[in-house]
Amino acid sequence: MRLAQVVGNVVSTIKDVGYLGQKLMIVDFLDQAGRRTGEEAIVFDAAQAGVGDVVLVTTNGSAASQLLGDQVIADMTICGVVDSVSLEGDTRNYL
Repeated sequence: MRLAQVVGNVVSTIKDVGYLGQKLMIVDFLDQAGRRTGEEAIVFDAAQAGVGDVVLVTTNGSAASQLLGDQVIADMTICGVVDSVSLEGDTRNYL
């Protein structure tokens, strides 16, 4: 899993039937200091995240079927909105 910040969304009116009703977001992954890396990806959203949220992204494709159903094939999925991160005595709050 990786931390990322939601920077946008994707609208797709024509898609595979397995993707109907699924929300797609654009995320920018964060480094250990909490800074955006510029490494962006399009991911499914199972946590109802919004633009600006810091999120937890699964990078294991099998997690998508657990979170979104067997018909969805995806490499990465947002599985949580992050409230805070504590690392080496430093706490960053995101809400």
